[in-house]
Amino acid sequence: MAHQPGTKRGRPGYDQHSMLVVAVEAFNEFGYDATSIGTLAARLGTSKAAIYHHFSSKEELLELALDEALTALEGVLGDEQADEGTASDRLALVVRGAVHVLVNKLPYVTLLLRVRGNSDVERNALERRKNFDRAVTQLLSEARAEGSIRSDLDPSVAERLLFGMINSIVEWYKPKSPEDAARLADDVIAVAFDGLRVPR
Repeated sequence: MAHQPGTKRGRPGYDQHSMLVVAVEAFNEFGYDATSIGTLAARLGTSKAAIYHHFSSKEELLELALDEALTALEGVLGDEQADEGTASDRLALVVRGAVHVLVNKLPYVTLLLRVRGNSDVERNALERRKNFDRAVTQLLSEARAEGSIRSDLDPSVAERLLFGMINSIVEWYKPKSPEDAARLADDVIAVAFDGLRVPR
């Protein structure tokens, strides 16, 4: 059989990325601490040595998985369009982008949201997530100052409520849901910015 691009000879069927996908599924199913390299080897149908051929440790798998989610979220803030328009426009763009990241990187974001800071890798991930939250809070402050959102809301509380709603999507959204990322983002924007009441 011909060698497939992206895999290494002697390790048929799995390259680093596909192993990471299976590892993230297992971490989400059993919990990171309860998932051993042996568990991953059994799920992959391979040996522990085959996993160590690609990764130095279970912690490296976690670090790569968390980076997958965080880099995507940070990319939303770095979007060139995020520097254009009013603060409210930029906030809506960030919210829309975050929903897309959550849907497109659902297993990775799910894992990120379960991190509790039990290791250096987890603490570093939490710090990056806090930096993201601070940037969104700053956008909310700017939107309040320009008068495009309510002035009686604390921006830090509003940020927690807003992303509490967005993050809850991981608990119920199914990848094959009839509501795609764009429609879901529209719904989040509508509820967050306009509320549920019909204007009188």
